[in-house]
Amino acid sequence: MTEQPSLFFGAGDSPAVILGKYANRHGLITGATGTGKTVTLQVLAEGFSRMGVPVFLADVKGDLSGLAVASDPSKGIQKRVDTLELNDYRHEASPVVFWDLYQKSGHPLRTTISEIGPQLLARMLNLNETQEGVLNVAFSVADEEGLLLLDYKDLHALLNFTGKNRQQISIEYGRVTTASIGAIQRKLLVLKNARGDQLFAEPALSLSDLMRRDENGRGIINLLDARELIQNPRLYSTFLLWLLAELFEDLPEVGDQDTPELVFFFDEAHLLFDDASTSFQDQIERVVRLIRSKGVGIYFVTQNPQDIPDEVLGQLGNRVQHALRAFTPKDQKALRLVAETFVQNPDLDIRDTLTSMGVGEALVSTLIGKGIPSMADHCLICPPRSRMGPIDEATRSAVRANSPISDVYDHTIDRDSAYERLQARAARRAQQEAEDKPPPTSRSGSGSSTRTRSGRARKSEWEKAAGSIARSAAQSFGKSLLRGILGALRGKR
Repeated sequence: MTEQPSLFFGAGDSPAVILGKYANRHGLITGATGTGKTVTLQVLAEGFSRMGVPVFLADVKGDLSGLAVASDPSKGIQKRVDTLELNDYRHEASPVVFWDLYQKSGHPLRTTISEIGPQLLARMLNLNETQEGVLNVAFSVADEEGLLLLDYKDLHALLNFTGKNRQQISIEYGRVTTASIGAIQRKLLVLKNARGDQLFAEPALSLSDLMRRDENGRGIINLLDARELIQNPRLYSTFLLWLLAELFEDLPEVGDQDTPELVFFFDEAHLLFDDASTSFQDQIERVVRLIRSKGVGIYFVTQNPQDIPDEVLGQLGNRVQHALRAFTPKDQKALRLVAETFVQNPDLDIRDTLTSMGVGEALVSTLIGKGIPSMADHCLICPPRSRMGPIDEATRSAVRANSPISDVYDHTIDRDSAYERLQARAARRAQQEAEDKPPPTSRSGSGSSTRTRSGRARKSEWEKAAGSIARSAAQSFGKSLLRGILGALRGKR
């Protein structure tokens, strides 16, 4: 009988193991600052890679870039290797592809305005309900007019068009005000000044490029350099949420498998839920619950389990809890709640263990036979095989130069889209107005409509657009494109 794939990452009274067939049941890595969460994340990423599972993770401090090179021998590492009796331990690098939204420390990781959609874009820009409604109207106008929304300038041009024609658009879609348009444009400018506009361009990310294996069958570790991105928490969390939604939408149902298709680590996970509305949290909970059927395991990394809503927390089957601090009554209450979430071990005082563990130690509970959580076990975590800490820029550049996708994303494509179409439309209108302008010696009529040489009233740009919208609506009512996280759930209700 073939042995089930598994990931050994530490040991206490029993081995700390994540079974491959339960790795898509998600997980949680928690603990106070400085207790070893990053190293645990590194060890798990290495283990999944050796299992043949591609990995995506965000490096918010730069420490995880060491995954790309072998660890340096040291007395500390050797002592832990001996303690855990790791007979197969080797100093080795993992296969890594570096990504960077800002295009400095990795391949550009991009999407388009259309793919991100109005709901997630509204969250990214921190729009209120009214402003989000106006943004949805602008996207609807773009749909009806066949305007591709790819990059920042496309959205900016669309908002200008919507603002100039707001009276007619309001009749069709509901009230659109200059105040709302102006507020959206100002927040877009803030995003651009923070260089967040670089997220929107082509070529957009192909999810298949996150799910590669190397020539030895090891899963590629996709490392997003988030050192700068994390300074904009809303952009960081919304982008990662979009990526999860895209995975859910595009990947096929795979059922139960020996290993996941992809493991996704969400570091600083509390940012995903900060200031999120109840309905938005419901959508997140639904994605987490259903994406496991696509073979994707999500592992949240944060300081305290209470950073995660209960509806999501209940779905995280594999848990690694590093030490917590209990200096205040609030901390002590949180400690008690955390202890109660573990399957009790009669040989272990969980509350006392949570406050007394050293760096690199953790309470571990993973899914075992029939998917049942194991009892909490006080474990020593394995040392990583790759370097603990960042690599220098020369090494990073060398890894990037050998990337299998270096020719795919490093050059931007600027297709004919909304900006170019609206610019061309404005140019044609200006030319038509110049041709229709009466000679200087003739008198223009006092009518309110501009007339052509034939005497027919020339339609305004919006009147033409409105006619097109009306015709399209009559033909395809109810077929507007659903986008973003709601789009990711279409057909799954």
